[in-house]
Amino acid sequence: MKHLFEPEGRAALAALMRERPLLAFDFDGTLAPIVARPAAARIPAAVAQRLRRLAERLPVAVVSGRAVADLRQRLGFEPRFVVGSHGAEDGFDPAASRARMRRLDPLRERLKQHGAAIAAAGVSVEDKGQSLALHYRLAPDRARARALIAELLAGAGPDLEVFGGKMVENAVAAGSPDKAQAVRQLVARLGTGHAFFAGDDVNDEPVFAAAPAHWLTVRIGRGDQASKARYFLDSPAEMAVALQVMLDALGARNAHDG
Repeated sequence: MKHLFEPEGRAALAALMRERPLLAFDFDGTLAPIVARPAAARIPAAVAQRLRRLAERLPVAVVSGRAVADLRQRLGFEPRFVVGSHGAEDGFDPAASRARMRRLDPLRERLKQHGAAIAAAGVSVEDKGQSLALHYRLAPDRARARALIAELLAGAGPDLEVFGGKMVENAVAAGSPDKAQAVRQLVARLGTGHAFFAGDDVNDEPVFAAAPAHWLTVRIGRGDQASKARYFLDSPAEMAVALQVMLDALGARNAHDG
């Protein structure tokens, strides 16, 4: 991976913007810094302001592990698309969404039955409807918390898929759309053929891996050398600059076209 702000990355981003792409972003760790308590996460004002300007010109999507209702109150702007629960909550097929939600009920009951042990281990359970998240960032003994989570999820059975993240384990109904499927569906609905996607976690890697060569993908953080993203940014703190580069490219294109 190369840094997005190197000449090659800037040129690739400018070329992509000429194609009127879908601009899609993860939320936590990408648009908003990672915080100890998920309820405190917010998009910085400079990022929200530039996203708002971009959303006036191009289709913008936020594709996150959070629930859609939770996301909307944290954005500070109105994107065209908001997709939650790692791609499972897309709003396009309500009946399928309800069915996926019901398939999580046995796990919900299991977690309820072990509520005292979960609380004692410092694990918090977040029910997003289409997915369940077990957070252990604040656990006093993370090894103990991870062991408990593994035990609770071990009997999830074939109806569920379990995958990790940053200090969290997630469960969704088996066969649920992932972020890669969600972004491809948005691109197809728009008929654009081109997309930008930025994310920071293991559940963003399917997008990076599946992206056609003419898409532009960015991983936030340079630590994972195995990432399939084409470019990287060092941290969410660089996102405001990246968005300004996009806006500048649109301005240059319009000036040239005029």
